[in-house]
Amino acid sequence: MKATIWHNPKCGTSRKTLAILENLSSIELTVVEYLKEPPSREKLEQLYKDAGIAPQEGLRLRGTDAEERGLPDADAATVLEAMVADPILINRPLVETGKGVRLCRPQDAVLEIL
Repeated sequence: MKATIWHNPKCGTSRKTLAILENLSSIELTVVEYLKEPPSREKLEQLYKDAGIAPQEGLRLRGTDAEERGLPDADAATVLEAMVADPILINRPLVETGKGVRLCRPQDAVLEIL
C-alpha cells in the first residue's frame, strides 16, 4: 500500500505517526516535509475533502497567528489561501492512502486508513 505523510519533523505527533508508518513493511511511504514543499491549494482542498473535514478543521492555531488573523471564522477559500501562503498554518500530520486521508491527531488515527 502507498502512503504519503505531510510531515513536520519538529512535531511530536507527526514523528509518532511517521514511526507507525515506517514500522509497517507493507507501506510504500512518501514523506513530504510540507514546510519545505507546501502542497498546492488544489491538493490541500482535495486532502480535506477526502478526510471529510473543512479547511478550518485543519487549521493550526497553536504557535501561529491564525486567531489574530480571524482565520478560524473565515471561509474555506480564505483559509486555504492563507495555508498556501504560510504552510505553518497547516495542522499536521496529514496522511493519505488509497483508503482515504486523515489528520492524524492523535497519531493512532492513521490506523483507520491502513
